[in-house]
Amino acid sequence: MIYRAIEQKLFSLLEKYPAINITGPRQSGKTTLVKSVAKAYNYFSLENIDTRTFAEEDPRGFLNSAGNRFILDEVQYVPALFSYLQEILDNSKENGKAILLGSQSFLMNEHISQSLAGRIANLKLLPLSYSELKQANLNNQNIDTVLFRGGYPRLYKENIETTDFFPHYIETYLERDVRQLKNIGNLNTFIRFVKLCAGRVGNVLNISSLANDADISVNTAKSWLSVLEASYIIFMVQPHTPNINRRLIKSPKLYFYDTGLACSLLNIEQENQIENFYMRGNLFENFIFSELVKNRYNKGLPANFYYLRDAKGVEVDCVIEKPDKHVFIEIKLSETLLPAHLKNIELLQKEFSNTESFLIYSGKAEPIFHNTQCVNWKNIDVFF
Repeated sequence: MIYRAIEQKLFSLLEKYPAINITGPRQSGKTTLVKSVAKAYNYFSLENIDTRTFAEEDPRGFLNSAGNRFILDEVQYVPALFSYLQEILDNSKENGKAILLGSQSFLMNEHISQSLAGRIANLKLLPLSYSELKQANLNNQNIDTVLFRGGYPRLYKENIETTDFFPHYIETYLERDVRQLKNIGNLNTFIRFVKLCAGRVGNVLNISSLANDADISVNTAKSWLSVLEASYIIFMVQPHTPNINRRLIKSPKLYFYDTGLACSLLNIEQENQIENFYMRGNLFENFIFSELVKNRYNKGLPANFYYLRDAKGVEVDCVIEKPDKHVFIEIKLSETLLPAHLKNIELLQKEFSNTESFLIYSGKAEPIFHNTQCVNWKNIDVFF
């Protein structure tokens, strides 16, 4: 089994909270993780029709029969359980009693805030990070292979071809999650919308343009973006808005949690197609941002990074906020160091009191160049 970096935080929280809630995209490894970490827990999947029927018809009886410690998978399917679970947790007075799993953050968070606030800790498990693959000796040194395959565990566990995995994954996602979250009549229009989102990876989000290209209303586009976020398909990187004397872009950028899924939606069927693909740099930037967010979530922390761009196009790809400084990161899919790569960092650094800067690129050398530390993408662990 591949070691998951989130394990340490999960062990810690099980000792401090009555229940733990773990959300994340389908097939990210949630069930495998908890079954290996919590071997003494009884496991119940609410996707199983018999189990779900028992839980729906007799929620109190179901929970009373679940045992002293239990795992409830896809628990959002039976919302009635949350109120009864609150009673059990309050009466038990012991920590680590229940682990809840779900693939839809919106539904899970809604039920938890109503019934279990203060009794439960929340974690998010995403597909495998490059660091986790490296530790398991499953990492690849070719960036195009990394972008093409992504990090869904089943791809590596079962050695499945991406062209077999992702089309079925998308179909399953549409059949289960989308139909449950939203009453979307035309699934073909929705999948076209998702593909259009993949074509905007790394770009500032223009909802009006996206809606127009998808031939839907702006309000529908906003609603569907919320569905994709709630199901851990996409995430937004917000603009940094410091108090500096510049007119700044205030719309978020759009990224996918997994570049393999993005590649599939972009109709890339072979990794050698990426080398000359016009969005190769965008996919590389997406990969770096997804690694950053995976690391934060594996520590039980929220994302703390932004992008910074003014109306004239002066941009720093990533700004990480720390208590004592700002960390500027430029992301370039280039093996050659050029002063032009760091021009924007040097321009914007002048307006901040204390900064540190990095360039993530594909070159082998890792020198300090123009006061910026250069880091090969394979060594992204330096930020963690």
